[in-house]
Amino acid sequence: MSSVDCPSATHEVRSLSEAEPGEDVVLHGYLGSRSDLSKNFCFVPLFSKDLSHSVQIISAAKSPDEGQKSSHAVLKRLNVQSPVVVKGRLKSREPTKKDLGDIEKIKNVEVELLDIQALNEFPKDIIITEETNFPPEQRHLQIRNDKSIRDALAFRGRAANICRDELSNEHDFLEIETPLLFKSTPEGAREFLVPTRTKGLAYALPQSPQQYKQILMGSGIPRYYQIARCFRDEDLRADRQPEFTQLDLEMAFAKGEDVMQTIEALLRRLWAEMLNVTTLPSPFSRMTYQDAMSKYGSDKPDLRLGAEIMRIGHLLPVDLISKIGPLTDPIVDVMKLPISEQPTETRKFVSQFMDSPNALPFINNPEGQPGIFIIDSRKPLQGLQPFGFEAAEQLEELLELEDGDLVVLQARKNAPFSGGSTPLGNLRLALHRAAVAGGYIPAPKGFEFLWITDFPLFSPSNDTDPGQGGAAGLSSTHHPFTAPKTAEDVDLLATDPASVRAEHYDIVVNGVELGGGSRRIHNARVQEYILRDVLKMSDERLEDFRHLLGVLRAGCPPHAGIALGFDRLIAVMLGRDSVRDVIAFPKSGKGEDLLVKSPTVLTEEQLETYHLRLRD
Repeated sequence: MSSVDCPSATHEVRSLSEAEPGEDVVLHGYLGSRSDLSKNFCFVPLFSKDLSHSVQIISAAKSPDEGQKSSHAVLKRLNVQSPVVVKGRLKSREPTKKDLGDIEKIKNVEVELLDIQALNEFPKDIIITEETNFPPEQRHLQIRNDKSIRDALAFRGRAANICRDELSNEHDFLEIETPLLFKSTPEGAREFLVPTRTKGLAYALPQSPQQYKQILMGSGIPRYYQIARCFRDEDLRADRQPEFTQLDLEMAFAKGEDVMQTIEALLRRLWAEMLNVTTLPSPFSRMTYQDAMSKYGSDKPDLRLGAEIMRIGHLLPVDLISKIGPLTDPIVDVMKLPISEQPTETRKFVSQFMDSPNALPFINNPEGQPGIFIIDSRKPLQGLQPFGFEAAEQLEELLELEDGDLVVLQARKNAPFSGGSTPLGNLRLALHRAAVAGGYIPAPKGFEFLWITDFPLFSPSNDTDPGQGGAAGLSSTHHPFTAPKTAEDVDLLATDPASVRAEHYDIVVNGVELGGGSRRIHNARVQEYILRDVLKMSDERLEDFRHLLGVLRAGCPPHAGIALGFDRLIAVMLGRDSVRDVIAFPKSGKGEDLLVKSPTVLTEEQLETYHLRLRD
């Protein structure tokens, strides 16, 4: 064969089990580890292009065919993992049962080598075995050597196809790409800026396609979707990357209810076709933000864990409340977590947890440490002596306490809920994770879907999130385009904006927020009122949204939408802890691509081109 071209394959390795013995084939793939039975005879597996299948190549130097002798010599010179083109003749073989690790072996035929061509050389100084762990700097080798990564990427591709088919063909959505070079607008997250060669001008990469898709709703497009790239310059976590993918959609002449029904249909199809789970409820359960925060201390509760939180301040002696923490007139919550039927085992678990770094945020809580009690029938009042007889008896009945149960008290400020969690809600999760890791309780199974609704439209501003940059001390909880839920909520905008509920809905599964959406403000006057008079944006900031106000003013219909975090969706479906496990080239915890070494330091020439200079 020529050394400069790549002959076309006649068959894929995975399909050889259906081919006829005696047939000549041309195959593409990677060489496995060669086994030499003698100087003149060897066999070697040829891995398929996707590394999922292998077929055995047999080669003999004693063949009367001079070409085969030459090919045998070439084969023996080639390194493992080299990409090759193999020409051979299929021969029957006795079926074998053994596979090569995760690679499925073609067991009924093998290939007699007639010719082989190396398409590139794999270096000897790179060793690939099943046990080899490559660092992120060699992501290409991680992917090549780790079937779970390749499987995740294939799963992701199939899921994207289902999303497209469901939305396009079942719900009449139109897939439209929106620009990546946008403008800086204060939606709530920090942006990445892209300087231009025109002095003083820069683009911003979109936090989401939010404004463009609302513009489409005012442009006569009834239903839009996009598997969109988004960018946010924010602190990184296991489920967060500076660039990420979301399944983004918007519906004109629609309410939140229409969006929720569409998403439920999509998720039920994904779970049925990708995971063979056909028992998802219809419709999904719903819970208000206030109930979620009150009962679970989280706006994305994992309902599988139980351990519901209750308020019990009215049951407690005044002196006990004063000992819980420094707060005056606090709200006191309680929860129970069954750890073991043996109080001694529960006590051992508590000691291990409180001595671990995971306990530090709760020990150092400025609103007071948690009060921890272990139910033990051998002790007075079953270990609840500080409660007094009457409160202990009521608590036992309220929580249905049994030996070995862990009871946790926590005080919090007597104020409306804000943010995504409470200290007791976080402690609930931390204790459950530790109990599962320690083998005290089984890991939760199954999928529990839940819509969280009736979020506050506005939340107190903080020093962590940039918000919308207004002077009101409030920021939009979702984004500034979210509509008030009812006419009564519209009336509250002028008098008590902190009490306004939003038609904002999050879809949650197993404690993970898959995405959030809302009905949007489609009236230009209402939108401008919220930006100017409620959030108190400056006139200069308000001009950043003038394009959107113009679109709304031009007869934009009511519309609603949602965005699902696609990376997070795939991670949840596959049971992965981090979205990095389902992204081909993820960023590190510092936002770096360690393979290509980005971001890079700007040179003086680049700075000059974009009229930039570095400040000391």
